[in-house]
Amino acid sequence: MSLDTLYTAETPEGIALSLRPAGVAPRVLAYMVDLLVRAGMYLAVVLLALPFGGMGMGLLLVSYFLLEWFYPVLFELTRSGATPGKRAFGLQVVMDSGLPVTPAAALTRNLLRAADFFPFGYAFGLLAMLLRRDFKRLGDLAAGTLVVYRDTVALHGKLPLAPATAPARPLAPQEQAAIVAWAGRASRLTPARLDELAVLARSVTPNPQGDATRGLLGVAQWLVGNRDRGTP
Repeated sequence: MSLDTLYTAETPEGIALSLRPAGVAPRVLAYMVDLLVRAGMYLAVVLLALPFGGMGMGLLLVSYFLLEWFYPVLFELTRSGATPGKRAFGLQVVMDSGLPVTPAAALTRNLLRAADFFPFGYAFGLLAMLLRRDFKRLGDLAAGTLVVYRDTVALHGKLPLAPATAPARPLAPQEQAAIVAWAGRASRLTPARLDELAVLARSVTPNPQGDATRGLLGVAQWLVGNRDRGTP
C-alpha cells in the first residue's frame, strides 16, 4: 500500500522514514540556480587569471574541470546534503535508506551526469525521472541516492477514533508507516478515496468481510499504541 509519491525508507536500526522525492520541475530550477552560481565563480577565476597569461589559462582549465565535476560533490557531502540551488528549493540528496549521502555515492551520481546528458540536454536523465515514482535519474539509480524535500513529512495527524485491533498478520515497517499515514490524512481525503485505499489493505484487518475503513482505522490505532483509547 502506498500513498501518493511518498517514499518509505528503512534505516539499519529498523526505523521507517517517509521521504518526499523531488520531481522534475524543482530539480531543473535548482540546476539553473547552480549553473548561475558556477558561472559567477568561474567569472571570478577568469578575472584573477587574466594577468597571468599562459599560467592563467591553465588555472582556468583546472577551475572549469573542478566546477563542472566536483562542485556538486563538495556541497552534497556537507551537513545540508545540497548544493546552493537545491537549498534554495528546499531539496537535499540522501541515500535510499534516508541516511546522509556517502562520498562514493556523491561521486558516482555526479560523474554519471555524462550518461544522463545523452543524447543532448539531459534527455536520458529527464526520461528516467519521468518514468519513476521516486524521480531517480540514471546517476541516482547507480549510486543508490534520492533527491528529496528537506521538510519532514507530517504523517501522524490526529487519527479518527475507532476500536483498536491488532492486524491479521505481521506488518513490515513500510506497511505500518503507510497505514498510519493513511489514517492521519483521513480528514484531508474524500470518503470515497479513504474507502478506496482501505479496500486495498483489507487483508491486514481482522475481519476482511467487514467495514474496510473502520477495520483499518482500528489497525492504525493499534499501531500507534492507542490500544485502550481507540474507542469512541
